[in-house]
Amino acid sequence: MMHEIAYVILITGKKGSVNNQVEQSQPKKQSMTLSDRARVIFKGVLDPIGAYFNRLGIFPNTMTLLGLAGNIIAAILLALGYMTVGGIVVLVMGLIDTLDGTMARLRGMPVEFGSFVDSVTDRYSELVIFGGLLYYFLHKGDWLSVLAIYMAASGAVLVPYIRARAASLGMETKVGFMSRFERYLVLAPSLILSIPMVGAWIIAIVANITAIQRILDVRRQALEQNKILRKK
Repeated sequence: MMHEIAYVILITGKKGSVNNQVEQSQPKKQSMTLSDRARVIFKGVLDPIGAYFNRLGIFPNTMTLLGLAGNIIAAILLALGYMTVGGIVVLVMGLIDTLDGTMARLRGMPVEFGSFVDSVTDRYSELVIFGGLLYYFLHKGDWLSVLAIYMAASGAVLVPYIRARAASLGMETKVGFMSRFERYLVLAPSLILSIPMVGAWIIAIVANITAIQRILDVRRQALEQNKILRKK
């Protein structure tokens, strides 16, 4: 009888140990980003607009490329010093950029390649905008502003890169404030108000803080999932 009781206790302990290991190996659920919340909140507005463009026969990837083309035009305007006009174009292109995913979902199309194209064009769009600002302030000889724009561009690239690299390793990180949507909310108004360096400095600081937060978050997950070399 005692042997049977001991056997049951041993089996129960092993099951509990396995369950604990499984729970520790599973990544914690990430909170929604501001852009995720915005998609949910404005779904009722975006769906009718997306459906209208679908009826016109416009494909989601066409809308994505249209947004990139518009941001290239905005970058040229910024390089020439037309901050307000360039900012308005950036604002409009940001609104267009929100429609491609909606259009693909309403069409019932596979979204994987579309998401890939959207992410790549987002990076190009941001970099050409910062490139336009960089050109303008280089010609003015304003090296402090050039530094801020370089830091902003670096942070804008690092934040999504860290998330994508972590995802390729089986981890997800969305922590931090300055994702693509937040950067757009900071940059577009600052351009329209002709105070581009206010927006650039905010992005330069907060985006790089977000990048560091995501690095630390990935490290935490790696420790929890035993994906990191530990000292013996």
